[in-house]
Amino acid sequence: MFLAAEKGDITTIIGGIAPDWGPFGSLGNEARVMIEVVMAIAILLCLGIAIWGAAKQRIGATALRDTFSAEQGKGLIVAGLTGVFIIGSLGTVFTIVYGMAV
Repeated sequence: MFLAAEKGDITTIIGGIAPDWGPFGSLGNEARVMIEVVMAIAILLCLGIAIWGAAKQRIGATALRDTFSAEQGKGLIVAGLTGVFIIGSLGTVFTIVYGMAV
């Protein structure tokens, strides 16, 4: 009888899907933490923009009957969520581009 998960553990699985640092592999630990903090702040800012857009869209569409505000809110939602996606995938994009260049 063979078990599929006989060897390894959860860190093997997580380590397999998490991108490595690619061109930033030689950075020190402090520099990596600073990059992670900046990216986390940017993601929170983009999420805040998306929430602000959702509120603006909801208030503009129902309470004020302002179609311009509602459309502007939709744009903010899309911009905020697009920013979250782009920032969240930067590590993978850098690793792929660096791997292709090497």
